[in-house]
Amino acid sequence: MMWKATILAFCVLLLALLFGNFVCLGWFQQDSSVKPKTQQSEQPSKASPSPDSQDQSCFCHLTGVLDDCFCDVESIDVFNNLKVYPRIKRLTEKDYFRYYRVNLKRPCPFWPNDGHCAIKDCHVEPCPESQIPVGIKSGNYNKYSKPADPASDVTECEQAKNLGAINSTLSNQSKEAFVNWEKHDDAQDHFCELDDETAPDSEYVDLLLNAERYTGYKGPSAWRVWNSIYEENCFKPRSVYRPLNPLAPSRGDDDGEGFYTWLEGLCLEKRVFYRLISGLHSSINIHLCAEYLLNEGWGRSIWGPNVQEFRQRFDTAETKGEGTRRLKNLYFLYLIELRALSKVSPYFERAFVNLYTGDRQEDGNTKELLLQFFDEIKTFPMHFDEKSMFAGQKIEAKILKEEFRLHFKNISRIMDCVGCSKCRLWGKLQTQGLGTALKILFSEKEIQNLPEHSPSKGFQLTRQEIVALLNGFGRLSTSIQQLHSFRLLLKDNRCSVVLDKAEEMMQRLEGSDETDQM
Repeated sequence: MMWKATILAFCVLLLALLFGNFVCLGWFQQDSSVKPKTQQSEQPSKASPSPDSQDQSCFCHLTGVLDDCFCDVESIDVFNNLKVYPRIKRLTEKDYFRYYRVNLKRPCPFWPNDGHCAIKDCHVEPCPESQIPVGIKSGNYNKYSKPADPASDVTECEQAKNLGAINSTLSNQSKEAFVNWEKHDDAQDHFCELDDETAPDSEYVDLLLNAERYTGYKGPSAWRVWNSIYEENCFKPRSVYRPLNPLAPSRGDDDGEGFYTWLEGLCLEKRVFYRLISGLHSSINIHLCAEYLLNEGWGRSIWGPNVQEFRQRFDTAETKGEGTRRLKNLYFLYLIELRALSKVSPYFERAFVNLYTGDRQEDGNTKELLLQFFDEIKTFPMHFDEKSMFAGQKIEAKILKEEFRLHFKNISRIMDCVGCSKCRLWGKLQTQGLGTALKILFSEKEIQNLPEHSPSKGFQLTRQEIVALLNGFGRLSTSIQQLHSFRLLLKDNRCSVVLDKAEEMMQRLEGSDETDQM
């Protein structure tokens, strides 16, 4: 029977070679001599791939150096999946980061509400205030104050008024700085439309119990939200058509080259803006594919990865090459937020800044985890260089920066138009997280001049911004980790196809052998 085993091995090898290049199977396999590619050079072949080769076509072109920076996909994969993801996952499970106060009832400012989604999985379960740590609840009153004495007879409600979201003890010398900072904070330039945490409709949400996943929310309502974001806020003229836009008129065989020719002609800042929004959109789509409702039985619903849905959104053939660009924009967005986190670390490294919940031991552990996380990301050798942005003439740069800020702030307002409550929750949080990252990147001087022992009137973060920043980056980190999982699933699927075909060939050989013996 040795001849059969030899033939089987030969068949498997032959089929593997026929169904695609082995390079596409490796997660970290990449020649270090890869040169940067332009958007045009990334366009895949228009030849229709075989059904089996499509199993890896989502990833075959996802390799090499990213545009507008000097970092490659493979380096980010290794750094995130082995070092960053485990730490950010632990961090966002801490009490300080899991409770997010949000107003999901704000009316859409741009068009009449379609009505909230009636699908049960769109529902967000708010957290009763009785379950919220007292130190977090106190954040609505003031940000810095003298901590309460645990041995005193003050009631819990009175304690809540005296505790801060970031708790510290202020010296008399710092009181004037605190007053000045409060005035500055009200007028500070924000990249997002922040919810009023004191509004009656604002509620605490436990992010761990309201996980981001596929809810069934789709169609014209969802398309209108994204269409408004891309068409009206990404500096794009109406004469330029975005590829695969379901609300745009049919363009026949247009493969999007016209759009990308226009995009490459933009200044760096406007090009970056589009790539950030596209990366955020891609990240959200990956979460929906990875946490898809696979089975809704009488008992417990089953959620898990949907490979077909992933292919539909990112496969090279099904998206006319858009899938690769979308995924690369995710990596670009990851670099932007990673850079912001590395820059803001001095803000948290000051001894008087505590992530305050009211539990001294828990707060100490959370602060230690956060500082370890910052130490880790500082070791990344290929951070994005934000100094290349808004570096022209001062007046022109200032105008462009303000235009950039207002466009993004408008996008944060569009999040109130999302019909699905759970999608709105995570859309608002991730948009605010990115807005906070942008605020950090463009506050370099203020961060460098932070006072060591007192609040700064030049730069400050609210608890809402801190929670959004860390959870927003956590979502990006999760997306890249989930890409690894999808790659393995597609690889397993492909291997199964190869083995099935090899087995089929063996059965034919055995049949032909029996015929010869007759």
